[in-house]
Amino acid sequence: MGFIPGVPKFDTSFVVLAMEASVEAIFLSTFVLISQNRMAAAADKRPDLDLQISLLTEHELTKLSQLVVEIAKRLDIQAHADPELQEVQRDIAPEVVLDEIEAQQEKN
Repeated sequence: MGFIPGVPKFDTSFVVLAMEASVEAIFLSTFVLISQNRMAAAADKRPDLDLQISLLTEHELTKLSQLVVEIAKRLDIQAHADPELQEVQRDIAPEVVLDEIEAQQEKN
C-alpha cells in the first residue's frame, strides 16, 4: 500500500491476492481429495483382509480341536459326544468361502 519504501504500491483492490488465494484453495482441495481417495481405497481392502484372517484362524482352530479330540481319545476321555465340539470340528475351507463371496459380488 506504499508504506514500506522500496516496495511498489500494491493494488488496493486486492485482486491479485484474491486470485492467489483461489489458486491455493484449488490446489489444496485437489490434494485433499487425492489423499481421501487413497485412504478410501486402503479402507476398502481392510475388510477383505480381516475376513481372510478370520477364515484362516477358524481353519487352524478346527485343526487344533481335532488334535485335542484325538488326544482325549488316547486318554479315554469321552469328548466326542459333545455337540458343540462336533460343530467346531467341521472344517471350513477358506478358499471355498472366498470363492463363494466373489461369485456373489459378481452377480451384484
